[in-house]
Amino acid sequence: MRILYIDIDSLRPDHLGCYGYHRATSPNIDRIAAVGVRHDACHVSDAPCLPSRTALFSGHCGLRTGVINHGGVACQPVIEGAGRGFRDRFGECSWPVLLRKAGHHTATISSFGERHSAWHWYAGFNEVINNGLGGNENAERPCADAMDWLSRRGRSENWFLHLNVWDPHTPYRVPADFGDPFADSPPPAWLTEEVRRAHWRGSGSHSAQEILGYSDEMPPHLRDRAFPRQPARADSMAAVKAMFDGYDTGVHYADEHLGRVFNQLADLGILDETAIIISSDHGENLGELNVYGDHQTADYVTTRVPLIIKWPGVTDAQAGRLDRGLHYHFDMAATVAELAGATVPEDWDGRSFAADLRAGREGGREHLVLSQAAWCCQRAVRTRDHFYIRTYEDAWRDYPDEMLFNILEDPHEQHDLAAREPALLSDGRARLSLWRKEMMRRAGRDVDPMDIVLAEGGSLHAREGVAAAYLNRLRATGRGEVADRVAGRRNRV
Repeated sequence: MRILYIDIDSLRPDHLGCYGYHRATSPNIDRIAAVGVRHDACHVSDAPCLPSRTALFSGHCGLRTGVINHGGVACQPVIEGAGRGFRDRFGECSWPVLLRKAGHHTATISSFGERHSAWHWYAGFNEVINNGLGGNENAERPCADAMDWLSRRGRSENWFLHLNVWDPHTPYRVPADFGDPFADSPPPAWLTEEVRRAHWRGSGSHSAQEILGYSDEMPPHLRDRAFPRQPARADSMAAVKAMFDGYDTGVHYADEHLGRVFNQLADLGILDETAIIISSDHGENLGELNVYGDHQTADYVTTRVPLIIKWPGVTDAQAGRLDRGLHYHFDMAATVAELAGATVPEDWDGRSFAADLRAGREGGREHLVLSQAAWCCQRAVRTRDHFYIRTYEDAWRDYPDEMLFNILEDPHEQHDLAAREPALLSDGRARLSLWRKEMMRRAGRDVDPMDIVLAEGGSLHAREGVAAAYLNRLRATGRGEVADRVAGRRNRV
């Protein structure tokens, strides 16, 4: 089987045409979706980048791998101890290893491993094609590498190619000569002037007054480059539109270059017989919870990702079907492994839904538990209708300890129901408690990596906001009451 897994960083499904977006961002992705199955409720178990891809490729959630942060102790897999054999578990049963054991040549075109020093993530790949640009490259570079790889190996049998594209990750950096495809198109209507003004009074990295970080200046490692598409502050609705335009242009740019890859598959005569999966490592808040162009929470928007599966002989009769079943990202990995003839380890947290996919039926889980500890320290519970979020440390964001949203009626999380729905709040707490107890049992350890992050003083990126400097900035910009509240919360960590 030929399998192409396309991993588009920071891609949220509701900004794709095939998921109903009003802007024409993704004609080539839409073309694949039209002959495949779209999944509407796929979430990463652990956000963002490093925890997410570690979970996906290992088949284990972050509580079990130990990887939930971008720095500190909990950014590296736990030491396996005296029971470790000649190879560690990544070398024995990661997703690419399973596919290799099933006879597939495995390759990745990605700079992710080097960007995050995620050396464990390379396990099982026969080939690693890394341009060394650390995710600062545009889509044309990895897509050109993919086309070169396909020209050499595409017609051979039994391969798995992971193609990682970084657009539309901030800062928005699509080349100027691509133009402004959405200059005359209105942005999403939910982020009104009233919403913007409320956000302007809030706090945190990538909030309305600090879109670039903890200030309105570009981070030092990016100051040698110009990013005219990237707004620094949401100080007007024009700036809000610029954010949406910058993100959507990144999606469109990635889509255009992926279209060239799809065309090459067609030129090689293998498009129809190649399995294509399109997804992401996490979504992207574009104003939701006052996060402007980043992925800092365990909320509905950051954890939800697109999942499009076109699999010859499996999805042919289901062209364009929308599946609303609840799935973790690594359920997809287990499904791909099974469809490719591999055996999914019993200790994987990922569960294959291959039987449901073959039958064209909507399966999925009763609920999902989701985690974030690279920015905010949060865990969340997704049911069909509702999203419960428990915040342990809020990374200077002034969030309450618990939030609850009806995501079917309020997908942009504008109306917190926590005070009005005590039964649903209690249900979220109970599901989270039971999940933690079961995962700790499966991990075989008595230390939760979330407790490690909290003991270190919070996540890596929260600690990057130097307390005195940021609190002074909040007070100097008329947000003294917010400064007092977030400082008080932070002192509890």
